[in-house]
Amino acid sequence: MSFRENAETVKKTAQERRYVAPVLLDASGDVTGKLYGVWGPPTAYLIDRQGRLLGRIQGARDWSTDTARKLLQSLVEEPTQK
Repeated sequence: MSFRENAETVKKTAQERRYVAPVLLDASGDVTGKLYGVWGPPTAYLIDRQGRLLGRIQGARDWSTDTARKLLQSLVEEPTQK
């Protein structure tokens, strides 16, 4: 997610870092601030397939650790709720 960043800067950064997930461009801050209650980066959001907020983590994190990978894998493998 990009919080009040220039769209071209975000696009370039996402390409350079080879992001595979979609990047939300929130130029106004309305989505992050009003919907998720965060007004400053870095913040990671865990959002399910229905768009519901599962969790929010503020501050930098190392997502390459075994614990982080297991958490994310469990979320990806979780069955879709209808």
